[in-house]
Amino acid sequence: MQTHRHWLGLEAAARGASAAMGNFDGVHLGHRHVLDLARRPGAPLGVVTFEPHPREVFAPDAPPFRLTDAAARARHLGALGVAHLYELPFDRTLAGLGPAEFVDEVLHAGLGLGHVVVGEDFRFGRGRAGSAADLRALCAARGIETTIAGMVADGGARVSSSAIRAALAEGRPGDAARMLGRWHEIEGIVEQGDRRGRELGYPTANLVPRGLHLPRFGIYAVTVEVLSGPHRGRYQGAANVGVRPMFGGTRPNLETFFFDFSGDLYGARIAVGFVAFLRPEAVFDSLDALIAQMDADCAAAREILTAL
Repeated sequence: MQTHRHWLGLEAAARGASAAMGNFDGVHLGHRHVLDLARRPGAPLGVVTFEPHPREVFAPDAPPFRLTDAAARARHLGALGVAHLYELPFDRTLAGLGPAEFVDEVLHAGLGLGHVVVGEDFRFGRGRAGSAADLRALCAARGIETTIAGMVADGGARVSSSAIRAALAEGRPGDAARMLGRWHEIEGIVEQGDRRGRELGYPTANLVPRGLHLPRFGIYAVTVEVLSGPHRGRYQGAANVGVRPMFGGTRPNLETFFFDFSGDLYGARIAVGFVAFLRPEAVFDSLDALIAQMDADCAAAREILTAL
């Protein structure tokens, strides 16, 4: 997959795509439906998205809400067969284009799209003035085919990034996975921690999630994919996401203990998949009591993961 970070100066091979357009936060089943509608024989499959997410520009002080960062989103889209990712810089210049200007300058003259697919609630242009119906009319006048995708439902409820965030916040990773079509993952680079887990007999890979919506704080059974470095592969384990109240922490962290593994993961990029919520974070009377609970947590996680 090729990533293009502007709509100007594209080489001929990157133009003429049939592209799905939207934020694609989480790359859930609704997004996959939009992608499937964009597949056209003889045309490369593209995605038009925006970085940073528009909400980060218009509400910079809002709590973290993203399900995936740009790197994770790109990885998921590439796995779905996207040939060209148009990751457009969302700034005041792009946000200031009116609907007709956006279609003229970006989709038509810039990207040279032959076909574009959006969800029925898609809004675009200055002040979100343009609707999906407006996009269809503007594109038709410029020879661009447009498809408007209907909603995808899960048990009668709409599949959306907001619904997935709610499921994760309530400790329901299974419900989130059903809407995503896979386990929800947090990706990041393994950083140096305080090595407290190693001292307790449970060495962990430490991630500091930045700018991401976090699941309910607590202990989870998890899958792990190591995406870089000499230990690339898939593993299972137990993870703690939260502030570690036992040790007076305040900054959210994700610490993952890998089952049946030994090796150095510092600097590796990993993706931790949340399978089942085991319990909330807690403060224990002693380190021995904490270790006993960690033993029980790992046993419970192994049992759950064995059944996958």
